[in-house]
Amino acid sequence: MKKKNLLFQLGIFILLLSVSTAKAGPPLPLHGIEGYGGIAITYTAYLTNPAPEDRIIGRPSIGTGAVFTTGGDYLIVNTFTETLWNRLELGYGFGALYLSGLKSDIQSATGIRIRDDTVYLHNFNVRLALIREGEFNKSWMPAITFGIHYKYNDTINKINNDLFGTLRNIGIKDNDGIDYTLYASKMLKFLPRPVLINMGLRSTKAAHMGYLGFTDDRRIRFEGNVVIFVTNKLALGAEYRQKISTYKEIPGLVGSESDWWSFVFAYIFNDHLTVSGGYFSLGQILNHGEDDAFGLKIKWEF
Repeated sequence: MKKKNLLFQLGIFILLLSVSTAKAGPPLPLHGIEGYGGIAITYTAYLTNPAPEDRIIGRPSIGTGAVFTTGGDYLIVNTFTETLWNRLELGYGFGALYLSGLKSDIQSATGIRIRDDTVYLHNFNVRLALIREGEFNKSWMPAITFGIHYKYNDTINKINNDLFGTLRNIGIKDNDGIDYTLYASKMLKFLPRPVLINMGLRSTKAAHMGYLGFTDDRRIRFEGNVVIFVTNKLALGAEYRQKISTYKEIPGLVGSESDWWSFVFAYIFNDHLTVSGGYFSLGQILNHGEDDAFGLKIKWEF
């Protein structure tokens, strides 16, 4: 018990130290929906709220948001990041995906009644800035960041048990898995307004980002985005995220994955608060086609 209290007090001390000593800058990048520095459904090589060069600990950042589909599904996310040494970003994202009509659709098709229609996913993220933008005195050098992302789904096993192992039979083998990401980012400043280009590769076994669980088939997928800073306060962007199905379909209940894309905005209110949102095309989400979705996120940097 004394050890736990000591660790808790040490954590509070580090948090207070970071809040009191690190200087806050513009609250960019945003938090992606999985809980690390990015846009919305895709990411960036820039770390979130890094500390000044003479500090070890940056200030923490928190966020919350939701994506609502016209089909009645919705995703609620809460996020947290902390950056150390201006090189290492630690992040956490919690997502709750509500699937409207899933219970009734399964019962109508199979006669089976499942207990859950909301799936909970935990994302634990570690990202290392391998190269900073312009490093080695090369103005053309992009920022390059490598990430490891452990995902844990604490609901899908119960759904699979209710379905007598049906999900396992179509290839959903696990309730946890690891994604690996490699992102490169470059700010183009020679245009009338700054333009940020982010491109990334993701190695993953996740089905629907992990909300359907994880298969044994690891694939590499492309994702990226372009952001235009229309003013010093307002940015507009477009995202694309490749999705590849690695499981068998169940007609009418579990469809194949679709590539995602979005048009998004972000408005910087001050050095702490950013509000963002946009339009998302998510394609097939299990038993529903969700081509039209709308999201809103709030991010606060201490």
